[in-house]
Amino acid sequence: MPLDLTRINAVISDMDGVLWRGDHVLPQVVEFFNFLRRENIPFALATNNSGKHPLTYVKRLTEIGIPNVEPWQIITSGTATASYLQSKYPSGVPIYMVGMPGLGDVLTEAGFVMEEEDAVAVVSGIDFNFTYEKALKATHLIRSGAAFVGTNGDLTFPNPAGLSPGAGSILAMIEAATDVKPTVIGKPEKAMFEVAVSRLDTDPAHCLMIGDRLNTDISGGKNAGLNTAFVLTGVHTSDDADRLKIRPDETYSGLGHLLSTWQNA
Repeated sequence: MPLDLTRINAVISDMDGVLWRGDHVLPQVVEFFNFLRRENIPFALATNNSGKHPLTYVKRLTEIGIPNVEPWQIITSGTATASYLQSKYPSGVPIYMVGMPGLGDVLTEAGFVMEEEDAVAVVSGIDFNFTYEKALKATHLIRSGAAFVGTNGDLTFPNPAGLSPGAGSILAMIEAATDVKPTVIGKPEKAMFEVAVSRLDTDPAHCLMIGDRLNTDISGGKNAGLNTAFVLTGVHTSDDADRLKIRPDETYSGLGHLLSTWQNA
């Protein structure tokens, strides 16, 4: 069944590969978000990157011509993880974190204390300073009963030098050492989409997920009951859709193509 854009009343969009690629802003990004604002269609921006604080993304969006985005509209796998933990534990409980300072800030702002002693959970995300010592501490805590939570399961991420180990690679090491599977929050898991839909005060049937990765953005969006728009400006191609057997509701060359289609709907 083709995507009916006239039924969409909220949008969730990935960022890297949809709004920009590295330092390069993709065509008609600003025009697309101006359209959403004119039509009073609320939006959120979702990323599996747990290493950056939402304010970092707010600043970049302002710099590229999309001002006045509120921090609550930025949903990282870190902020989604914080929301998950808040549903499980009271404020003030200790958490042991494997991750970047941005994740630590998000967890602290959510009311958790970053310390190893008596940690009720080990939270693991991308960590460019990951060490054996951190793996050792995480392993001992999990084997002693601490919950094991992963911000996202991405095994790799692209950078100018090629694919680099992602948060999922760190999870895999800790899982191998503990025999405990982590609870993973980021895309394609439902938890992250449920946080976004709740913040937009909508329901999945009327919400559109825009992404460039079939196995996270599109697969996850579909599993969460959202409408899905696959854009060809990032990681995956139309051939990948056939290879992976993941079928988006519609495919667009980029946000400009989606914009023109929506304006004519």
